[in-house]
Amino acid sequence: MHAIRLHAFGPAENLVHETVEDPQPGAGQVRIAVAAAGVHLLDTAIRQGDKGPSPELPALPTIPGREVAGTVESVGAGVSADWLGKRVVTHIGFAPGGYAELTVADVPRLHELPEGLGFAEAVALIGTGRTAMGILQFVELDGRSVVVVPAAAGGIGTLLVQYAKHAGATVVGLAGGEAKVARVRAGGADLAVDYTDPEWPETVRSFLKGLDGLDGLDSLKGLADLDGLDGLDGSGRRAVTHVLDGVGGATGRAAVELLGTGGTHVTFGWSANEGPVELGDDERAARGITQINPLGPAMLAKAGGENPIRVLELAALRAYAGGYFTPTVQRFPLAEAAAAHRALETRGTSGKVVLIP
Repeated sequence: MHAIRLHAFGPAENLVHETVEDPQPGAGQVRIAVAAAGVHLLDTAIRQGDKGPSPELPALPTIPGREVAGTVESVGAGVSADWLGKRVVTHIGFAPGGYAELTVADVPRLHELPEGLGFAEAVALIGTGRTAMGILQFVELDGRSVVVVPAAAGGIGTLLVQYAKHAGATVVGLAGGEAKVARVRAGGADLAVDYTDPEWPETVRSFLKGLDGLDGLDSLKGLADLDGLDGLDGSGRRAVTHVLDGVGGATGRAAVELLGTGGTHVTFGWSANEGPVELGDDERAARGITQINPLGPAMLAKAGGENPIRVLELAALRAYAGGYFTPTVQRFPLAEAAAAHRALETRGTSGKVVLIP
């Protein structure tokens, strides 16, 4: 089969498209003919030799990638033949192997795809979608909510915009450049703003002046079966109530400055490479701001259950089935994995980045 292999940690050019032996499913595993493989920022960090939240760096050479969708083509010992031919999506865990024409996965990690869900979109849901649902556990969005989403053209950002709109919130989406702003606007944001314009906060403030009289929507409770997702009725607010911030740096700080008294700042990344927005105790107290970092153990504890990751994956798939999520993807051929990494690292992508064998 063809796969992308990394022989030495370093730049994107170290990702090599080459021929390797087909993997064989072990006991309790299936082999998947990969139709789409997700590319994550964590993949770019590991490629450079930074293990991030992974237990350890993979042994080299390695085939990167942990999110795949495709068709089961063979099964290992102890696995029912009923799996053969099924369309599935899976997060294979910290073990690599996704950037390939074939990969193996443990049966308990599989999700059978619902009718109408494409492979690339399924990859977006199983990784990015579960993270979005994990973030949304920590906020209550309703008709009174005014939400700012930095990086609203990204994989997580597009889903947060969509969900907030379905909750009845007024949504301001930030993106860099005219093309991305147009995508955010088409994706449902009430206001799409180019954060490369130094005057963008004033554009948002002008918009906020006309927000009186918003109507709330009915509760969304039950969609994800998670806490913190109820909708309420309300008359709306002028001040921003929530900043869902995966950017950090100067852009994230400017967004936080728009928060009204009692607002919530959810910080889940700093793609601007300027670090997260740090708020001191005095500032939080004076402004009544709640600052939340939902990543890691807090997210898993909030989801609950014996397998909280699977709880969130199922929540994301239900969000798709209910029309709350419509993933957007940017496709690259498998052989161009290096280009996909470079584009992701330079914030030159929109939606979830996916490799197509």
